[in-house]
Amino acid sequence: MYVENKNIPLTDLGGGVVRKVLAYSENIMNVELHFDKGAVGAKHSHPHEQLGYIIEGSLLYQEEGQEDKVLVTGDTYYVAPNVVHGVVALEDTKLLDIFTPMREDFVK
Repeated sequence: MYVENKNIPLTDLGGGVVRKVLAYSENIMNVELHFDKGAVGAKHSHPHEQLGYIIEGSLLYQEEGQEDKVLVTGDTYYVAPNVVHGVVALEDTKLLDIFTPMREDFVK
């Protein structure tokens, strides 16, 4: 299986955030997110493990029990299941998030 990024529509999540669900199976999912400068990924939690990679831009990463951290292009973060986390875009930012298992709520 392969996915051509140019053929995947953006889903507007509001507040300056858009998402593209890329390739996925029951066990893993790849998601591209675009944040306008100042956009907020509200603090939330989910039962999935998550890896995030900053493709371009920078953001303030917030995780329950941790100090807020500025992450920039090339940085990565890991979120354990059920941990509260969120982000604030410090500039226009593009992320690649990987979830396991896949986020069924993203494809309904």
